[in-house]
Amino acid sequence: QVQLVESGGGLVQAGGSLRLSCVASGRTFSSLSMGWFRQAPGKEREFVATISWSGDSTYYVDSVKGRFTISRDNAKNTVYLQMNSLKPEDTAVYYCNLKRVVAGVANSYWGEGTQVTVSS
Repeated sequence: QVQLVESGGGLVQAGGSLRLSCVASGRTFSSLSMGWFRQAPGKEREFVATISWSGDSTYYVDSVKGRFTISRDNAKNTVYLQMNSLKPEDTAVYYCNLKRVVAGVANSYWGEGTQVTVSS
């Protein structure tokens, strides 16, 4: 199995910054990508950013482009989300995601989430 542990959430004022981290352990071989999703109260979980396992491809939801940066440290099996110029609408629980292929089928694994609260 795969275990994902997030850290780095907290309370920050609008315009501030936070850096989220997610450490992956367990059976991470054959992984395709790691990324971040978020879920605000009363809303569905949405995609935020993803990075390929090699680290050479990244994708972002339009609302965070230019403000958030996803990166990874392969040696530490860790993915980061640097969040700058935070806005109140970024308030959500942020979940780490890992996708890997098992018997030819792509599977998703999730962390337990870390709360990010941006005050106005």
